[in-house]
Amino acid sequence: MALWILRFGLARLSMNFLRTAIRRYSVMSSIESLKLSECSPFTNVVVSSMRKLYPEALADKSFDNTGLLLEAPYDKSRPNKNSVLLAIDLTTAVANEAIANRNSIIVAYHPIIFRGLKSLTLADTQQRSLLRLAQHGISVYSPHTAVDTVPNGMADWLCDVVTGVFTSTKPTSTPPIPSCTSTMYSAPTYPDSATLSLAPVNSTQRETPQHTRSTIHPSPSIPEGFESAGAGRLISFSERQPLTSLIDNIAAGIGLPGGIPIAIPQGKSVDDISILTVGMCPGSGSSVLMKGELPDLLLTGEMSHHEALAATEQGSVVISLSHTNSERGYLRAVMQPLLLAHIREDWERALKESEEAIGELDMSDGKPSAGVLDLKDLKELGEVDVSVSDADRDPYGIMIWRGN
Repeated sequence: MALWILRFGLARLSMNFLRTAIRRYSVMSSIESLKLSECSPFTNVVVSSMRKLYPEALADKSFDNTGLLLEAPYDKSRPNKNSVLLAIDLTTAVANEAIANRNSIIVAYHPIIFRGLKSLTLADTQQRSLLRLAQHGISVYSPHTAVDTVPNGMADWLCDVVTGVFTSTKPTSTPPIPSCTSTMYSAPTYPDSATLSLAPVNSTQRETPQHTRSTIHPSPSIPEGFESAGAGRLISFSERQPLTSLIDNIAAGIGLPGGIPIAIPQGKSVDDISILTVGMCPGSGSSVLMKGELPDLLLTGEMSHHEALAATEQGSVVISLSHTNSERGYLRAVMQPLLLAHIREDWERALKESEEAIGELDMSDGKPSAGVLDLKDLKELGEVDVSVSDADRDPYGIMIWRGN
């Protein structure tokens, strides 16, 4: 009988030890999953959040190059801040900004690497930026067409812009036109995305016209929860809308540009035209919008001369905002607050799990792994932050005629 009690007691001790070991392994595994590479744990959390919000499976892999394009080594002796810099294009100016800010990662909408590289040298400006960023421990992630296609992505944001959901904070007085040595024209002007509201205008303050929206080209393979994903959106208003009202909405939604490039059918004026349907696609949208029956208004970033001419000959209007002016406002109006909320949630969970893991290992005289200690140390680097680049802008500005 005594022998049986001894064996039973040992079995219970073994089971308790096994349960503790399994729980400890589970906690450690969840922490180590954030350290799948040698880049910083915070960078891994950002990449994980981006993949949840904008699944890479929705990107157009026939030409696009999305995902983690630069995985910078993590230097524990000089860690960067727990911060993300959002930009449309990763230019030298944006790279300088990220280095000065000590960001951990740049989320650049357009891929800086589109095709295979045969070398990495300082002679090429883009390659030089990548080498400098890697040297400073800053990674680069590009979501591109995944952002275009997802529900609540860039195409849906353009729908909200057209219908007046997003707006700009108008200056109390007319801002001065920047001057230059030209006697006829101003210095180049650019839309100011900093004037955009960070949230939709309250519906009780502003009514948007009744409409339905649909996806022009649904994605062939759609993950669960992204059922309306696809390229381009079509808005159908319940009643015709004055073209000039939609132009005002568009200008306010993208940051009050110095001008709106527009193509209208010959023999008509903007005051004569009313719109029932709007097709929109960010960036270069002709391959999406010019197939099949054309909507009354085509809104995109750029369209060729012959494509715009073909559209107006069929009675449609084309608004071509300049490529990235149809994209940049999304970063501040939607992506910044959305990504910040997701990263904060995932980062706090990772920190909590690391503290639990350290506590359990201390109780059992164990030694925390490097991944757990990295998270503990990174907590001291400040709050999580997601900011939009100040240096990022479209290559084209508009020089305004000053009338003299």
